[in-house]
Amino acid sequence: MDAVIFDLDQTLLDRDRSLRDFIHWQCHGMLRPYLSNQADFIGRFMELDANGTLWKDKVYTALIEEFSLTEWSVQELLRVYESCFCAFAVPRTGVIEAITHLSPQYKLGLISNGKSPFQERNFTALGIAPLFKSVIVSQAVGLRKPDPKIFLLGCQELGVSPQKTIYVGDNPIADINGAINAGLHTIFVTTSLYAECKNAHAACADLKSLPAIVESLAG
Repeated sequence: MDAVIFDLDQTLLDRDRSLRDFIHWQCHGMLRPYLSNQADFIGRFMELDANGTLWKDKVYTALIEEFSLTEWSVQELLRVYESCFCAFAVPRTGVIEAITHLSPQYKLGLISNGKSPFQERNFTALGIAPLFKSVIVSQAVGLRKPDPKIFLLGCQELGVSPQKTIYVGDNPIADINGAINAGLHTIFVTTSLYAECKNAHAACADLKSLPAIVESLAG
């Protein structure tokens, strides 16, 4: 194997924790005087977010209506989210150790579905970006996982063949199926949302063990 390419949200980035920390900050700071029940607001935000499948303009539109937040516009709240979320971005447990271990042996890349430059800022905040030779965000290239073309683009940027590349991600469809259809090997990262993926080449429940799993696939 020559390269390992990673997903971002819930693979490298602990998105659940990062998002909850951000909305606590936004709620207890700028929104505090206008909310009678902050816990309800935070819970509803997380529910509407639906694991990142609903962009925040729609989330904030619903919250403003439900909680009568007439003092703030959707664009004002969204602007704070887009500019400040990266300050709360934290890696999943074991990520730093795994990346540090893998980077001397393999070319590392990132492929993330999301908005640009929002995702790039979140990735940079993790402190591991200098170890990566390719960073691809779907909006910036006009492709989205599970389209095999975005995985092939990642391999092209790294100068490696798909057959010599491992993709690591947490979504059975977007990450694993997409990468397999592009000819890559795959490692499925388990989460509370997706506990298993039967067609992945390997699975990883603890990212500290990721280097050993990569080595096993490398043969």
